Amino acid sequence: MKKGLVLEGGALRGLFSAGVIDVMMENHICIDGLVGVSAGAAFGCNYKSEQPGRAIRYNKKFAHDWRYCSLRSLITTGDLFGGHFCYHVLPTRLDVFDTATFDRNPMEFYVVCTDVTTGQAEYKLLMKHSHECYEWIRASASMPLASKVVEIGDKKLLDGGISDSIPLHFFQQKGYDRNVVVLTQPEGYVKKPNRLLPLMRWQLRRYPRFLEAAEQRHVMYNAQLAYVRAEERKGNTVVIRPTGELSIEHVSHDPAEMENVYQQGRQAALDKLPAILKLYQEE
Repeated sequence: MKKGLVLEGGALRGLFSAGVIDVMMENHICIDGLVGVSAGAAFGCNYKSEQPGRAIRYNKKFAHDWRYCSLRSLITTGDLFGGHFCYHVLPTRLDVFDTATFDRNPMEFYVVCTDVTTGQAEYKLLMKHSHECYEWIRASASMPLASKVVEIGDKKLLDGGISDSIPLHFFQQKGYDRNVVVLTQPEGYVKKPNRLLPLMRWQLRRYPRFLEAAEQRHVMYNAQLAYVRAEERKGNTVVIRPTGELSIEHVSHDPAEMENVYQQGRQAALDKLPAILKLYQEE
């Protein structure tokens, strides 16, 4: 039996997921693998480096730093969340990422990106830290309109949520038959077509396959929600969701708001802790 953890994205709604994984780490829950999408990748890497509390700490600390997230960063660098600052300066100098533990931990860590030329999901297994490793995480979390296309080798990549928002089926195909899925929207949520599609069509007009995927994202996402619910009923999946709509937007500069969402994630994990332990202990 392989024990997996699936983290969807949602920008700063992902602080809910950060609260969940911190509770799991604090309770010494070892998993065989984690797949993260967008913010799920950016925050989920801390599970492999065994650093509970890191995600909420640096988000609050740099909430007002223009280099971290700001219109100024978008104008001057092309990224709302500063690509170089967030993925290279911060983890190496300011809130140091434990690379030794990350490299030593046998837990498989996958990130999901979208190839803008094909519109298809790219799944990358990251077992050792490197500049390229950080770039894959960055690419996974690079939201259309708010980020530049990230080029890694011959790949051109953006937000993984466009092509595979909740990669439970992918993980099951990898042999993960017992999974915890962390969602950042409450029960009953239905995704609607993106109102910013006209802007995307202009900005990303060179990538028609990506635009096709973006136009169908709500269809894909709602089908994945239905699949997650079906797997939950089978008993092979524990789903952790907010009890209601999270108060935070994709972007926030309010540390108190961040802390509130993080604490909601912690409480949700504590409420589901017996179910998580039972799921992972089953043979």
